[in-house]
Amino acid sequence: MAASADDVAPSTASAYLDPSYWDARFGKEEHYEWFKDFSHFRHLLAPLLSPSLSVLEVGCGNSRLGEELLREGVAGGITCVDLSPVAVQRMRDRLAAQGTRGVDVVVADMLDLPFEQESFDLVIEKGTMDVLFVDSGDPWDPNPTTVDNVMKMLKCIHRVLKPEGVFVSITFGQPHFRRRFFEAPEFTWSVEYSTFGDGFHYFFYTLKKGKRSLESSSFQNTLPTAPRINMVHEELESEDFIFLINL
Repeated sequence: MAASADDVAPSTASAYLDPSYWDARFGKEEHYEWFKDFSHFRHLLAPLLSPSLSVLEVGCGNSRLGEELLREGVAGGITCVDLSPVAVQRMRDRLAAQGTRGVDVVVADMLDLPFEQESFDLVIEKGTMDVLFVDSGDPWDPNPTTVDNVMKMLKCIHRVLKPEGVFVSITFGQPHFRRRFFEAPEFTWSVEYSTFGDGFHYFFYTLKKGKRSLESSSFQNTLPTAPRINMVHEELESEDFIFLINL
């Protein structure tokens, strides 16, 4: 029997920062898609895909995004990483039981990715970076530990992206909170974003390495007002909502 939300939700938001929490959770939870499944943002991601792409998913957990990318025709190699060895082994077992090939699952820390420079055409994270913002303090002025860890993650991703690679970040983080990180001077990517979701507005950032321009640098001057959150009943009861109010 699959674990219910009550069985796996943490008692406090800070538990999301504890690796042992994730090991325990993944030991009993079969599947959970943070920030919606692929069908909700396919219209945004599919135009970025092609058969030859090599893809890295950072913080895969027990998501099925890797399999969805295979079904979309991505054949250049899909690598899914997670800090939890429990999550990795369970995903390996699931893929083997399905006879699914073309997805490698690796235990790895997103703050110290074990890949060569310029290894991937596309890197995707879905809700993974948001974990770093739990207990970050003032969202306008996050604590130094949060800033340091977010920058470590982004530097790792920038390093493993190929020269014209693309980083996709799917997040609750609104542009006026994420811009300071994405547009740090050491990064060469351009920054664009879209939103999706009927109740929650999830942000879909597209960062294209080597494409930074004056237009990208002036991103802060073209921000629209953040969309109003108007949640439907089922979203109020989802763990995404619990996560949102603690960011």
